[in-house]
Amino acid sequence: MDLDEAKEFKERCTQCAAVSWGLTDEGKYYCTSCHNVTERSKEVVNTGAIPNTKIQAINRGLKRKRKLEKGWDWYVCEGFQHILYQQAEALKTLGVGPELKNEVLHNFWKRYLQKSKQAYCKNPVYTSKRKAPVLEDNPSHSDWDSEPELLSDFSCPSFVESGAESQPDVHTQKPFPIIKASQSETASICSGSVDGVEYSLRKEKGIVKMTVPRTLAFCCLALLWQRETITLSDLLRFVEEDHIPYINAFQHFPEEMKLYGRDKGIFAIESWPNYEDIYKKMIEIATFLDLPRFPDITEDCYLHPNMLCLKYLMEVNLPDEMHNLTCQVVKMTGIGEVDFLTFDPIAKMAKTAKYDVQAVAVIVVVLKLLFLLDDNLEWSLSNIAEKYNEKNKEDKPWFDFRKWYQVMKKSLDEKKQKWEETRAKYLWKSEKPLYHSSIDKSVVCKRREMVVNLQKQFSTLVDSTPTIGKKSPSSFQFNWTEEDPDRTCFHGHSLQGVLTKKGQSLTTKNSLYWLSTQKFCRSYCKHVTTYEESNFSLSYQFIINLFSFLLRIKTSFLHEEVSLIEKRLFKTKYSKTKKKSSRSRKCDPWISNDVTRTLVRNTKSQALLPTCHFRTRCGAQKAVIQKALQEFRYSLKCE
Repeated sequence: MDLDEAKEFKERCTQCAAVSWGLTDEGKYYCTSCHNVTERSKEVVNTGAIPNTKIQAINRGLKRKRKLEKGWDWYVCEGFQHILYQQAEALKTLGVGPELKNEVLHNFWKRYLQKSKQAYCKNPVYTSKRKAPVLEDNPSHSDWDSEPELLSDFSCPSFVESGAESQPDVHTQKPFPIIKASQSETASICSGSVDGVEYSLRKEKGIVKMTVPRTLAFCCLALLWQRETITLSDLLRFVEEDHIPYINAFQHFPEEMKLYGRDKGIFAIESWPNYEDIYKKMIEIATFLDLPRFPDITEDCYLHPNMLCLKYLMEVNLPDEMHNLTCQVVKMTGIGEVDFLTFDPIAKMAKTAKYDVQAVAVIVVVLKLLFLLDDNLEWSLSNIAEKYNEKNKEDKPWFDFRKWYQVMKKSLDEKKQKWEETRAKYLWKSEKPLYHSSIDKSVVCKRREMVVNLQKQFSTLVDSTPTIGKKSPSSFQFNWTEEDPDRTCFHGHSLQGVLTKKGQSLTTKNSLYWLSTQKFCRSYCKHVTTYEESNFSLSYQFIINLFSFLLRIKTSFLHEEVSLIEKRLFKTKYSKTKKKSSRSRKCDPWISNDVTRTLVRNTKSQALLPTCHFRTRCGAQKAVIQKALQEFRYSLKCE
């Protein structure tokens, strides 16, 4: 035993906290005060004691194995950092600029760590029982050196202006604080991470706890800040197609980061992300971080309604001429204004536009203006278009709603069937098995191995075809070409069959319109309106279902947005008739641009206005909406 050779070992003893070490005959360190023997071993470079043998170190392989079994002392926030890094790298592969990861997401994450008091402050709250040093000035001594750093050294002027550096304990020029406890300190018995138990029990008022769904909210905020060409619905679809890590994202953790017990409830996800949930979390995080006003959404941005309407018109195989009509609706409703589209978290009512849902709702409103969608007029106009196309085969074909419906119905059913099959076959079990404690590790691993072997045997017995790799990502789910004889492309078709020329303007042949919602729910309701499919026409149901599947949202969510667009389009009706409407009991869903014209109603269309509250009727509403509808119809200029 040699005390001089053990002087280089400076760690405190876990039993008596003394720093007085010696070496045993096996080369292990022991405490001379309490005789506690550690797992650390002394590397031997002198081979004279063992003749005829070349040795570089003693127990190096054994030490590495023990280190892997024990793992690093890591914190929950480091786990979320790895997930964010993997998601940012996936977005980079999808074509997003590197600034999203290196600057925007980097600063968002730094700001979150500061606001949640996990880093960049004097007293970081990692755990109530253990205090780990934050090596901000010298991160080179960390086990994380070999791992790619999400939070490299960057500074963002916008955050400086918003007050991120106004606090004395903020260090924006320093990288992510590397957390490292002493190597002799073991992780919690109930979790692989050091603070897994404390984190799951932590409930502090005003603090937004990080979760796996909130990582997508962070990514969406970064995409919005950069004004990238990926909307929230696209982001969730890429998650479903496994292009962005989300389900079982912990599989990408380093092997030294042991995950079990309470960590399973923090990082394991057993459901697909929901549009409404991620949207709410975006606003929640942006408000919590006290972010400044986002960059303006102008007409040349991809997120502007005019641009998105053009994209979704191509997606659902509608005529290009409809884009002029959608632009008119966007202009009349005011949803294309910069102040309406730009997200401002520090505003009194912080909210951001649902850009993709809003654009789709505009298309639905235009379809109602052109075809009424009452299971009657659209088929009559289809008969006229069909006869014209038969007689004039060499001319530009008129848009046939019936034929479009048949083509889209077939394509939608095929796409839905593949989507449902893919979801049914999805393997929720991760390749990296999870267990509640280190004691159960061997049992869980053995069960997982048995499952994998059984799957291989069954696949061999049924002679199943090998699984096809995931398809390459695309902004479009439907592809339409003129060369495909089985699926007609309607992009170049004309709307002459539904529009008539009057002077220098175009007006719709359809002179009627029905409102999706006559009276909206009150402020204490959790929704704006309700949607019962049986109360609406089959054509309207198909349109709503088509776009809802396209965006992976609920039909009621899209119907609500359509109602809000109509409220802005016919705002005069909703404002001037509010007082008069309370005097009557019934509601008239039909409006006309001609008061003297007899309104044709059918029994199904009379119940088109579901609402939580009583319906009203106003004698002046026809004249009011008449003016608004005429403004829309006569604002369509001839090209």
